Amino acid sequence: MNRVRTAVTAAAIAGSMLVGGVVGATLYGVSALTAAAAPTAASPTPAAGSPSGTFVPNETAAHEATESAAREAQENAGQVPTVP
Repeated sequence: MNRVRTAVTAAAIAGSMLVGGVVGATLYGVSALTAAAAPTAASPTPAAGSPSGTFVPNETAAHEATESAAREAQENAGQVPTVP
C-alpha cells in the first residue's frame, strides 16, 4: 500500500505541475496579446489659434528671447520648428 500512496502522490504532483504550466502559459499569452494591442499615443491636435491646421508661430517677447536663430528661421518660413 505504501507504493500505491507514493505513486498517487507523484501523479498528483505531476498533474498539478502540468495544470500550473498550462494556466501560466495561458495568462502569459493573454498579457502579451493585450500589450501588443495597446493603443499608441494619439497625435497632437493643432493649436487652438490655428483652426485650419496651419502653423502659427509664438511671437511673444518672452518666447522670442529664448529661441535660437534656426528656430526663428523655421517659424518665419511657416514650418513647424524642429530645433530648440
